[in-house]
Amino acid sequence: MTTLLKFVHLGAIALWSGGLIALPYLFWQRRTLEAGLDLDRLHRVTRLVYVELASPAAFVAIGSGTALIFLQATFAEWFSLKMVLVGIMAMLHVVAGLILMQLFLPQRKFTKLSYVSLMSAYIALIGAILWMVLAKPHIDSNQIAAHLFEPGGLGRLVHQLLGETRMPTP
Repeated sequence: MTTLLKFVHLGAIALWSGGLIALPYLFWQRRTLEAGLDLDRLHRVTRLVYVELASPAAFVAIGSGTALIFLQATFAEWFSLKMVLVGIMAMLHVVAGLILMQLFLPQRKFTKLSYVSLMSAYIALIGAILWMVLAKPHIDSNQIAAHLFEPGGLGRLVHQLLGETRMPTP
């Protein structure tokens, strides 16, 4: 069962990542098109990639990955960092959706700087996640934030950052 779930997870990640990498290029194609049949066709293709490929793949990847966490009991520091990177990837997925909502309105463009920035972010993030999963680097959390793992450590950190956080009584 675990092996099948891993294949589903890897396939979903491949579709999700491929869709995210394709989207900035599709967005960039908008720069040369005016209202008409070609713009409508690009809009339909872009929506297909986002709505019908990348988004369901993201859902399946996150769902199958969550199931694998509980089946394999993976609780290591590198895995926590990988989960942070996956969260950032999900946020950048939402960014692509927000761009898609606005890009095909009249007189909208996607600049070369936007294209390079978004494409670089996706490639760097996907590469970092792949490296994290394949290398499984040893990360000693005691060297990063030793005081957080002591009893009451999180409360002391919140108190240092925010000051007194007690609720006043009426």
